[in-house]
Amino acid sequence: MTAADLLPLGTATLGEAWPAARLVAAPIRPLAPGMALAGTALPLRCRPGDNLALHLAIAAARPGDVLVVDYGGSLQSGPFGEIMALACRMRGIAGLVIDGAVRDSAQIAGLGFPVFARGLNIRGTSKSDRGEIGVPVVLGGVTIAPGDVILADADAILVLDAGDLDPALAAAQARAAREAAMMTRLGQGETTLSILGLDGGTE
Repeated sequence: MTAADLLPLGTATLGEAWPAARLVAAPIRPLAPGMALAGTALPLRCRPGDNLALHLAIAAARPGDVLVVDYGGSLQSGPFGEIMALACRMRGIAGLVIDGAVRDSAQIAGLGFPVFARGLNIRGTSKSDRGEIGVPVVLGGVTIAPGDVILADADAILVLDAGDLDPALAAAQARAAREAAMMTRLGQGETTLSILGLDGGTE
């Protein structure tokens, strides 16, 4: 099993099925409708106004990694754009989550590279501070360590301990199967009250 197996299940199903999943509370949203990502966290700290750490992380990342960037919540510059998104695609990086802004939103969406960010800013950055790569970071009150599992979609960003992946995936798949069965029964004319046993045994 890999983190990518979580992608079709979604954060709502995973969050209900596995309460130990940690919810990132910061207002970090998908850059475009339909964006979703799942992968293994490569966290880094990047000094606001400088993006050298991002360039270094892209070069160091492995296929399936998600770059998780502590940019201090800054919206004063956009350290990530179209060129870096293409570089990520070419290296098999699964996506970017940044507590900060990005640029080239339409171009990134056109590449199909999933980006979750706090906002947008076209202002460029310097390239002199190496930051810190592969260290735990805190986003939205959640500590994210190297190797943690990240699942993000339009509803939420969730973080799992790496060791929880298999049982969490099994629990989410079981919940998805139950929900599919409920939807079949709804299509046959039953009510949610009767399916959930909330009608006291009467229709």
